[in-house]
Amino acid sequence: MKLLSNSQVSGDFVPLFTSENKHISDNNKVKGSGEKVVSSFAEMFNKALGETNELELKSSELAEKMAIDPESVDVHDVQIAAEEAEMAVLLTKGIVDRAIRAYKEIIGSR
Repeated sequence: MKLLSNSQVSGDFVPLFTSENKHISDNNKVKGSGEKVVSSFAEMFNKALGETNELELKSSELAEKMAIDPESVDVHDVQIAAEEAEMAVLLTKGIVDRAIRAYKEIIGSR
């Protein structure tokens, strides 16, 4: 993402200010190391990946059970587990794709 200079922009300029210390501006420096935010994001992301993995394992287990002993499992439960696992994988893939795109955008702007 390439920013425009003041000479390339036309129109009214409105000065922006921050009313809270937590707001980000060009003259505010980020205080602290940010490790707490990073670690909580990493924990959340790892938890979500673990839940996706559990749904995938549950789906595989029910499908195997159905193949071995069809009477022991309801076909609807197998289908629901498969759909839940597929939705979780698609959501995870979308999040990873967006994170990679954001990383590339940040690296490209340097």
